[in-house]
Amino acid sequence: MKKPYVILIGSASGIGKSTIASEMAKELGIKHLIETDFIREIVRGIIGPEYAPALHKSSFDAYTTLRNKDRYPEDGKELINAGFEEHASFVIPAIEKVIKRAVDDFDDIVIEGVHLVPGLINIEKFKDDASIHFFILSADEEVHKQRFVKRAMKIKRGGKHLEYFRENRAIHNFLVKEAKEHGVPVINNQTIQCTLKRMLSIIREICKKIILKHPVDMLDEVIDIVLNRYGGRIVDVSYFLPGFGEPLKRKVNVYDPREAQRFIDQLNQNPERKKNLEKLYELSNNIHSHRICAPDKETLEKMITDLDAKGIIHHKKPKK
Repeated sequence: MKKPYVILIGSASGIGKSTIASEMAKELGIKHLIETDFIREIVRGIIGPEYAPALHKSSFDAYTTLRNKDRYPEDGKELINAGFEEHASFVIPAIEKVIKRAVDDFDDIVIEGVHLVPGLINIEKFKDDASIHFFILSADEEVHKQRFVKRAMKIKRGGKHLEYFRENRAIHNFLVKEAKEHGVPVINNQTIQCTLKRMLSIIREICKKIILKHPVDMLDEVIDIVLNRYGGRIVDVSYFLPGFGEPLKRKVNVYDPREAQRFIDQLNQNPERKKNLEKLYELSNNIHSHRICAPDKETLEKMITDLDAKGIIHHKKPKK
């Protein structure tokens, strides 16, 4: 039986999570879309400011309610993050109740908001009963600043609200760091379509194992086709080494083009590291396999067609 979707989309204010959440709900045909700000308002009605002053502030200025502020470094970032965590910690139990209700009722749901903090919200307890996916959206600082200002003006929160970009950027960096530490995908929100494709390639699990034959110097072409052109991802790699009954397997999950490019750059800047990888490729006669995943079946077929057109796909069964 198909499990209900639970899609969690978190980010700092101004990254674009509301737009992405709305488009994701449309794409997957999900009628329940909830902002954590609404859940926070309900919790505020239950817990008064005298008991939880951080809850009754915004996520970006909750730090002003903390005691012993002098124990934090002078740059203020740790203080901002501590206040944010305090603020979010009051909302998360209610968010988990909403998820449980959706799962119990077998309803698909998208939840978006700044209060979705990796490591604080426990998604493991829902994995047996739901197809649960957690994402943190990111953006480069200048792009974030432009979107933050635009959003503040759109919702008529100029003036004082615009003064808190530094705090919101600190929260952005904190969420990205926590996501990486807890294995939550970080999606660079450049454009709506690219972001949706990358998320859907993870959510839908439309994948196929393919065998490739190419030297290390053609890695960038594989990355360009799978990640850049089609918003897909590369999962796992297996090298077929002569004399071994089973291939040498390595777990990978590459979906961010910037991370992939960083890996290519590091290879080119470190001749010894590149030489070691080239030896592994040579031992396997440049033959290895990947599972590649796409946002939909049509895109997967196009991806494979383009790889084949480049002469990268190996059609013969590798020798053991």
